[in-house]
Amino acid sequence: MPRILGVDLPNDKPTHISLRYIYGIGPALALRICEEARVDPLRRARELSDDDISRIATILDREYTVEGPLRRQTQQNIARLKDIGSYRGMRHRRSLPCRGQRTKTNARTRKGPRKTVAGKKGVKDK
Repeated sequence: MPRILGVDLPNDKPTHISLRYIYGIGPALALRICEEARVDPLRRARELSDDDISRIATILDREYTVEGPLRRQTQQNIARLKDIGSYRGMRHRRSLPCRGQRTKTNARTRKGPRKTVAGKKGVKDK
């Protein structure tokens, strides 16, 4: 199982698919990295030589922000928004959607499970 930047890549998947297991690498970037490292994207990850793995790791270190530094950068950006008190920062602080989605219904992923509030059953007029 090849290991790049502290991430174990799955053996039985093509290289361009395996590279996506690294945080910050998507489909297009995985193919571009394979091209730069002169690695066949359709070759299985277990068939990569140590030389291939080191070329990929070197390219990732030199040119791209991935894994730990990218996660840290994202967290710092969110912390900055919270510190300056922007609208987006306030939404992050309250664990609400911050990109304009509705919250009267939906938004359950962000808000968590429903907190049921006991209310009136129905007031009858006399």
